[in-house]
Amino acid sequence: MTENNHHKVIIIGSGPAGFTAALYNARANLNPVMFEGMQPGGQLTITTEVDNYPGFENGIQGPELMDVMRKQAQRFGAKSIYSEITEVDFSRRPFKLKSYENEYTADAVIIATGASAKLLNLESEKKFMGYGVSACATCDGFFFKNQVVIVVGGGDTAMEEATYLTNHAKEVHVVHRREGFRASKIMVDKAEKNPKIFFHTNKVVSEVLGKEENGRKIMTGVILEDTRNGSKEEFKADGLFIAIGHKPNTDLFKGQLDMDDVGYLKVQPGTTKTNIEGVFAAGDVADSKYRQAVTAAGTGCMAAIDAERWLEEYSHKVQLEEAGKN
Repeated sequence: MTENNHHKVIIIGSGPAGFTAALYNARANLNPVMFEGMQPGGQLTITTEVDNYPGFENGIQGPELMDVMRKQAQRFGAKSIYSEITEVDFSRRPFKLKSYENEYTADAVIIATGASAKLLNLESEKKFMGYGVSACATCDGFFFKNQVVIVVGGGDTAMEEATYLTNHAKEVHVVHRREGFRASKIMVDKAEKNPKIFFHTNKVVSEVLGKEENGRKIMTGVILEDTRNGSKEEFKADGLFIAIGHKPNTDLFKGQLDMDDVGYLKVQPGTTKTNIEGVFAAGDVADSKYRQAVTAAGTGCMAAIDAERWLEEYSHKVQLEEAGKN
């Protein structure tokens, strides 16, 4: 490892949180380095239209928004490394990080590895992702005005998303693999009382159907399979929302950082500080509630400011310790 592999701030992950943190730290002359990982730009790179990010009156494509953010951070000196951090050691200072190719050290680390939506793992689901298939009702519900949509799931998230979608869609059909729901009774009751919501229990989506018109993919429906007898039926729908939960990308930090039962990183209230001084968490990796690009960007800004202030304090502390030795 060379001296060039030491940095004041290393950001693990990209997306709105990582890019915003990089922008703020770069403007503070901290020369941050971003490891963009397996999915540079994060979840928004698989999102087509983004209409709810402030400042883009006519909307913007997800990948384009991420590229704009990246270039803005790089304009002030942030550096992107298109590699994945595979190992971290927060037990010593400076912190040690490894990628597949190299070792690095950092005085402060900002974690912006995000969370991944759990999906059905169907080839057809991947094909129509962003073209009728979505994992975020609040992001994409607006595009399904007066249309028929399906929500897959049986927990609070599914009921919440189904209820939200009734603000836009003509009909919302909840598909769940079992008879009973894991969602709280109050959430189920609310959904059941909504005249726009219909329930299909003991069913799974086994295929997403669609077509291509003028070079554009269009979802037309799904195949519903009965979990009791295996029978199948075609069900026409304009949209499919997967609401079976999210998994925070935090396996790398197990045993070192405090997490909740699901794996989301715990931060001190009102900050982005983790249980280890000098390590900060921003975006969906620490947010199970909102999961929006704009909230991720907001916490990215917070993490950068928290890191900058902590580095000042840490540097002052080290100087005092050195003076004491002399």
